[in-house]
Amino acid sequence: SGTSDPYCIVKVDNEVVARTATVWKNLNPFWGEEYTLHLPMGFHSLSFQVMDEDTIGHDDVIGKITLSKDAIGSQAKGLDSWVNLTRVDPDEEVQGEIHLSLELLKDTEKINLRCQVIEARDLAPRDISGTSDPFARVIFNNHSAETSIIKKTRFPHWGETLELELDPEELSEEGTVTVEVWDWDMVGKNDFLGKVEIPFACLHKTPLLEGWFRLLPLGNNEVDAGGKLGALRLKVRLVEDRILPSVYYQPLIHLLVESVISPTEVEDSSALTMLEEVTTVESRQDVAMTLVKIYLGQGLVVPFLDYLNTREVNHTTDPNTLFRSNSLSSKAMEQFMKAVGMLYLHEVLKPMINRIFDEKKYIELDPCKIDLNRTRRISFKGAVSEAEVRDSSVEMLQSYLTSIIESIVGSVDQCPPVMRVAFKQLHKRVEEQFAEPENEDVKYLAISGFFFLRFFAPAILTPKLFQLRDQHADTRTSRTLLLLAKALQSVGNLGLQLGHGKEQWMAPLHPIILRSVASVKDFLDKLIDIDHDIVSEVPQRAIFMPSVTVKEGYLHKHKAEGPQLLSRFAFKKRYFWLTSETLSYAKTPDWQVRSSIPIQCVCAVERVDENAFQQQNVMQVITQDNDGQLHTMYIQCKHVNELNQWLSAIRKVSIYNERMLPSFHPGAHRSGKWTCCLQVDRAVTGCSRTHSAVTLGDWSDPLDPDVETQTIYKQLLQGRDKLRKKYLEMPDADQTSSNKVKINSDIHPG
Repeated sequence: SGTSDPYCIVKVDNEVVARTATVWKNLNPFWGEEYTLHLPMGFHSLSFQVMDEDTIGHDDVIGKITLSKDAIGSQAKGLDSWVNLTRVDPDEEVQGEIHLSLELLKDTEKINLRCQVIEARDLAPRDISGTSDPFARVIFNNHSAETSIIKKTRFPHWGETLELELDPEELSEEGTVTVEVWDWDMVGKNDFLGKVEIPFACLHKTPLLEGWFRLLPLGNNEVDAGGKLGALRLKVRLVEDRILPSVYYQPLIHLLVESVISPTEVEDSSALTMLEEVTTVESRQDVAMTLVKIYLGQGLVVPFLDYLNTREVNHTTDPNTLFRSNSLSSKAMEQFMKAVGMLYLHEVLKPMINRIFDEKKYIELDPCKIDLNRTRRISFKGAVSEAEVRDSSVEMLQSYLTSIIESIVGSVDQCPPVMRVAFKQLHKRVEEQFAEPENEDVKYLAISGFFFLRFFAPAILTPKLFQLRDQHADTRTSRTLLLLAKALQSVGNLGLQLGHGKEQWMAPLHPIILRSVASVKDFLDKLIDIDHDIVSEVPQRAIFMPSVTVKEGYLHKHKAEGPQLLSRFAFKKRYFWLTSETLSYAKTPDWQVRSSIPIQCVCAVERVDENAFQQQNVMQVITQDNDGQLHTMYIQCKHVNELNQWLSAIRKVSIYNERMLPSFHPGAHRSGKWTCCLQVDRAVTGCSRTHSAVTLGDWSDPLDPDVETQTIYKQLLQGRDKLRKKYLEMPDADQTSSNKVKINSDIHPG
């Protein structure tokens, strides 16, 4: 067809951690998706594979990009560029580790190199069944020896000793001992699975060398296809932090707390004002989110926002420019709404967003963009005129917009109390600064600017980025969402700028926008009609309270124990709820009886190999009872993104559990042996390493004060010279007693 249906897979050391949406029939796809990955310090590479989705058969690989940890880390501000895709070379697509013991044996008669090939794990699948038939080969100079072949496993246990008899003169050579792993094929050539190279000199220094060694590719340089395969626009930044014990961060926490609980004058210096001075445009959003989390943890998020907003309001002379820039206060309010209001946003918008996606109406108001060829699909009466398309579009948009506005203005009681109190404080500060009668609307615009323009409108425009949908909208639905987002922005602006822009074709929606102004103002008045003290009585971060669900939805459950382990019908549809204390499930959301697993019993949450059940997107939750017995529950998800989200969510709530397992079985125990490593003993130690440190970061991440304070500390440290110049090198006459913060740039954690 001359086109593709591309999507992108993100891998960390060959573990899939994210998959973008598919962009159908497009050779120039735009994804616009952003992922925050929490990774272990020892990860090696980040790779991106661009795939072409096929509804029948396997998806095709278009090309890939692999970035080593060192390559990403060498870019201080991160990578932001177009990168050409390279071809996928099977000899370079290696993964896993091999457990070896090498020993140089010398006696008067002969010299032997003894290599114990013990086992390997996480080898690349080379066969259509998702496994391999691995064997190992030891090579030194012209000597070589091979292990036996172990069929159908990516986790072979050889336990074999291979010996190479060397000539005396070879002892002085600067050669390399190579251990290669291959996949045996009955027909055709064997497939390369990886290699380990050990300098012979190491065996002179360490007579017995034993351990797990990472398998490496053959070393063929990846050929840049010169852009023939296409290119991928990437923005990647690696932030590597070593977190110290909490006691080291207490002085900085104290300064941050003191800034908002006992401010003297707005213009005085504080830890927060200094932080704002050294925060760059690129880092402002991260800093804002970090500060929101710190103050949420301290129970001081309202005073924090009030402090920043008061400074912003007092520095603004023209009410038309209030909060229009991406200042720290604007970003902090934006991130605050996401942190505490995402569940609220879902409750208000999701039914309407789902309706728009399901109906897939062709809607267009711009006469220059009306395509009559596309409109025939919506009429059985033959061709339709532009006027008819426009009339039907206006009717549908009015219906959608009315429903959205009604849902929002009727949501006062659903809005988190902490959001309402924050908006109440904002309303008060704006009213004090702009008290003139002609500025009557400014106090409303300040709140609606955040509420509508920075929260609800962006969620309508790109529902996937707010987890309202699993996939991006198609072209037709995207246009509908764009028109609705534009209209809702006008609602947020209280209709004050209607008719002044270039898009006069939006005029049919102006009456409904203007009619909504009174109800929006009434909604905002009710929103801020709340007792300030109520915040201390309710959780500011409700999503982390035991009674509140972090994640929920239908999944398919399979119990590990039972006779019909192979049957695909053994996976039964169940509704799951995850809180910080339990993972529970029932037949339906309304079912009275629930089964539950205490989160404190969880000791691993991992993927399951496809060949274990001949099913994709299966994960396992391993728990340990009071007697030390392990129990496994297998759960199937609809697609890889749902799998990653559930893996991440359960790993986060169990991250501080004390009995986490270092290894697990990625297969299932059936027919008397594990499908992964072929071991017979059900209780044998896992054959693969667990990945509990790999999680997806999102708005529901648990608060971690030490990590967050380290981020702020690092930002201050980077601006140390600027702060020293301004605050420590001032002329004596300029030094005043009102400055409460002292900077000692020579003393810092670690």
